[in-house]
Amino acid sequence: MEKLNELAAQVLATAGELIVCGLNRGSAGNVSARCDDGCIITPTGIEHADCTPGDMVKLGVGDTVDISGTPFNRRKPSSEWRFHRDIYAAFPAAGAVIHAHSPFATALACQQQDIPPFHYMVARFGGVDVRCAEYATFGTQALSDAMLHALEGRSACLMAHHGMVVYGRDLHHALALAVELETLCEQYWRVLQLGTPKLLTAAQMDEVIAKFASYGQQDSDSNVDA
Repeated sequence: MEKLNELAAQVLATAGELIVCGLNRGSAGNVSARCDDGCIITPTGIEHADCTPGDMVKLGVGDTVDISGTPFNRRKPSSEWRFHRDIYAAFPAAGAVIHAHSPFATALACQQQDIPPFHYMVARFGGVDVRCAEYATFGTQALSDAMLHALEGRSACLMAHHGMVVYGRDLHHALALAVELETLCEQYWRVLQLGTPKLLTAAQMDEVIAKFASYGQQDSDSNVDA
């Protein structure tokens, strides 16, 4: 139980960091972290500043609602619990999931824009682009299904008319990726103001992806260009 309490505190702290980093406001967005038999996720409809670790909700791997009989289910889970559950099931490397309504990612998502290889750091998310998932109503299985398709071979995607989602090996890594994705979205938005973006070739991106596979301190969260 002590381990779950610690993880719940870390989930809440990460949700607070999203506000500090300018990625979320109010009760928008959600955060979760994998635990032994499911995940700990932020509750629905409550500003993170008003939460305590005890407000975090525990979900089991196969659950459709929050588990009863734990100290983590005084609250209902985030309305987006489905895609958190499904990401953990689909991607064993996912140790934490972050969803945000960050300004530039959301602006591009509202235009249903993929992020093409305008900058080599696009490869940070696993491929030659960051896809935008097709629109579906929030909190639905259809949204989760669309996101899983967009996440194939990737660790992040945009969500049409909604926002972004990333997963990382842990909360610290997922937060770093969320910040990097929003930075890329801002850069791409600015590039679009200058005209048609000039893109890297498939061969150039393949070279970058290969270099990322062995870059840096493999047992740390070192960033590219660090």
